[in-house]
Amino acid sequence: MILQALTGLFEDLVQQGKLSKPGWSPAKISYALCLDETGALTYVVPMLREEQVGKKPQLRPTPMELPVVATGRTGLSSKPNFLWDNSSYLLGADEKGKPERSRARFEACALLHHQLLDNVDSPIAKTLLSFFDCWQPEKAQQHPALADCWQELMKGGNLIFRVNGSFVQDDPAIRSAWDCYYGNVQGEKQQCLVTGNLDVAESVHPLIKGVTGAQSSGAAIVSFDKPAFRSYGKEKSLNAPVGKYAAFAYTAALNYLLSDRENVHRIGDTTVVCWAEGAEPQYGAFFGLSIFGGDAPDSLSSNDLHAALNSLAQGLPCEELKLDPGRPFYILGLAPNAARLSVRFFYRDSFGALMRNVNEHHKRMEIVGKSYPITPLWALLGETVRKPENGQKSPEPNPVLAAATARAIFLNFEYPFSLLTAILNRIRVEQDISPIQAAILKAYLLALTKKRSKNSPGQASIQIIQEVAQVDLNRECTDVPYLLGRLFAVMERIQLASANWELNQTIKKSFFSSATNSTTLTFKKILQLGEFHMIKLNREKPNLARKLEIEKMEILCKITSDIPVRLSIEESTRFYLGYYHQQQFLQTKKEEK
Repeated sequence: MILQALTGLFEDLVQQGKLSKPGWSPAKISYALCLDETGALTYVVPMLREEQVGKKPQLRPTPMELPVVATGRTGLSSKPNFLWDNSSYLLGADEKGKPERSRARFEACALLHHQLLDNVDSPIAKTLLSFFDCWQPEKAQQHPALADCWQELMKGGNLIFRVNGSFVQDDPAIRSAWDCYYGNVQGEKQQCLVTGNLDVAESVHPLIKGVTGAQSSGAAIVSFDKPAFRSYGKEKSLNAPVGKYAAFAYTAALNYLLSDRENVHRIGDTTVVCWAEGAEPQYGAFFGLSIFGGDAPDSLSSNDLHAALNSLAQGLPCEELKLDPGRPFYILGLAPNAARLSVRFFYRDSFGALMRNVNEHHKRMEIVGKSYPITPLWALLGETVRKPENGQKSPEPNPVLAAATARAIFLNFEYPFSLLTAILNRIRVEQDISPIQAAILKAYLLALTKKRSKNSPGQASIQIIQEVAQVDLNRECTDVPYLLGRLFAVMERIQLASANWELNQTIKKSFFSSATNSTTLTFKKILQLGEFHMIKLNREKPNLARKLEIEKMEILCKITSDIPVRLSIEESTRFYLGYYHQQQFLQTKKEEK
């Protein structure tokens, strides 16, 4: 399914002129070797161009459409590229102290070019072959055309040939020779598992570049390496035959997606790419805004984003952004795994169904005091790890947790239990609860009601969650853990108000962590301390003391059962929500005053 979807994307991109046909792909070129009519090297032209990277311009190689990279080019193998390569292959020279290896690479490169161009009736082809016949690798460093740029050439940048001002890959006869060579592959034809057509199976698939944490030279997404994977006499990728066309197509499409850094996202150690059938870019851009946040176009305000999201969630098209809810949409998450890539998740559904699930998630995340109208996924996952201090780098969230959370949002499933425990651990360690953490607790409880309603265990727990998981304070809720959270917030406010908000040791620092583990003892202590704080507050601020006393007594009157010895994980979640709601309520009243 993944390879089929990527192959379809490749064909859409070829129709739009964004990708090359099979056998050709973009390559970054640093220098051009200019030849005269006899094949002699006359001079070297830099192919570096200035690009703005951050605040400073930098010189970057020029991308050009060239024959694809030779497959299986790893280790000590000498597999040259056609028409382009580094100095070791085209000049037989490098500064790694292995002249024999460089000589072997140059000879392999010359052999490949003779094999393809010997029968080509083209002046440029004959000139190129003359270069390989006359060039002497052992004298390369002394060549006058290379004197000024020798050190730069030895750094490993890619080189290309130019004859009489024309690049060799632009010659029609040479292009035709490469197309015939690439398409006329000898071998047994099998039914391709991707396209269903008869094709020669690709034994080594092209590499995927751009996945964070993977090898910079590229990694495989389809690979069979060890003899243990031999089956019915089939070795390597012939175990699962993918035709050469499909292998080129899916890797070219995936590399194209990964090269567009604005539409590549990260979830933990997972690199995420997305695309719509038809390869129209507005779908991926809107998905990125709705999940990962970022800077929206000037023409798209926050209200417009919400309106478009709601419209798509209801199955209605968004004419202004040219978004069709019925368009098939794909999301692929890739993670590094040594020299290979592992698929964290793969999602396929209509764009409207995805936006409906995303919209449900954002509705569950709505809570008072939250600054993000749409909480980006990176901000949500950032609440599961410690906050960076003194300029330190923030630790990465658990990759398994990150992928499971993303999957729950995409599919509108209940959130992973590990997300809840991670948030509760951070709250206890930090002895505070942020708006996003409170929103996550609320969203987790609401998603839990959906699961419980399907399993039909009874309506009591569902009703309690619905009363607790509100956007702001629910004064009618009678759930004991929720009321205890409210009570803790009121007792904290009484203490702070009695000391004019100038305290080194508050009841939050002393008892916030133990409030859910030793609940009975904790509240016995803070209620006793509250009496002393109230006496002082009555003396200095009688009006505020009376209001807080009324708030406290209202909560205590609703606690009709004994305070539990300790709270379970779900009860602790309701406790922290009650604390957060009450804290926001008291803060709002203070600001109004």
